[in-house]
Amino acid sequence: MLTLDQINFYHDNGYLVVEDVISPAILQHALQAIDEVVSGENSQGSFELEPKDKQTIRRIWSPTKKHPAFWQIATDKDLLEKIADLIGKNITFHYSKLNMKGPKVGSVVEWHQDFSYYPHTNSDLLTVLIALDPMDAENGGLKVIPKSHKLGLSEHYIDGYFRGKLDDIEEDEVVHLQVPAGGAIFLHCLTKHASDRNTSNRSRRTFLPAYRAADAFPIYFGPHASHNEPGAKTVLGQASKFARVEKGIYSLPFAEREFGSIYDIQEGSHLNKRLDEMKLSGYAVD
Repeated sequence: MLTLDQINFYHDNGYLVVEDVISPAILQHALQAIDEVVSGENSQGSFELEPKDKQTIRRIWSPTKKHPAFWQIATDKDLLEKIADLIGKNITFHYSKLNMKGPKVGSVVEWHQDFSYYPHTNSDLLTVLIALDPMDAENGGLKVIPKSHKLGLSEHYIDGYFRGKLDDIEEDEVVHLQVPAGGAIFLHCLTKHASDRNTSNRSRRTFLPAYRAADAFPIYFGPHASHNEPGAKTVLGQASKFARVEKGIYSLPFAEREFGSIYDIQEGSHLNKRLDEMKLSGYAVD
């Protein structure tokens, strides 16, 4: 369980770094599992490649569905008890992903709030970023704006459409987080965060299981959000028959065209992909 100081730090700052969340043995098992997923017979469609380096994977989709090692980590009793200290004893597993920043590559993730992509009836949602490699500023580690979660949901629109990124960041408020392998960041869904390109010769692989309080229910069911719901599952405590609703007005993520990942929407590549698909289908595209 977390200490009172750790719990207070999370609620005050919107994030918390904890070392030794997984053991060295489980860490090695997870790294081996990545290799097995990538080299598996059914790996096609399981991951997304770096656009400038087609040999480097930047994301593996839903690793908890692709290898039991990741579901084991995501449902670990000690991890769930830590999460319960932060969002309550009834917890729903939301989704998972593996972000892979290869040496000298690693796509930039622009400033954003996770809640903008999947607004819920309340904001008791968090993501656990488990460092499978040491994470620091040089290899594209996470950077955050402390206390930004207290300011609510900011505008993520550009030219009238959701683009999943922010441009009003005060750089003097930025904190670069360092996490040893096996440690983790517990990140509030409204905390503003980003990560730079990996400029080092080291990998930065991070497993991200996401959770929500059982009484937090989605209020947006667009294609990039609704596909997570079939995999949502109660992992601690009990499911809720009631939705807890926070007062407020939430901007919904209506994009110009459908997108598959945060990289697509932030880079604008979702627009080009759709044009390419239309051309292949025989449509006349200007």
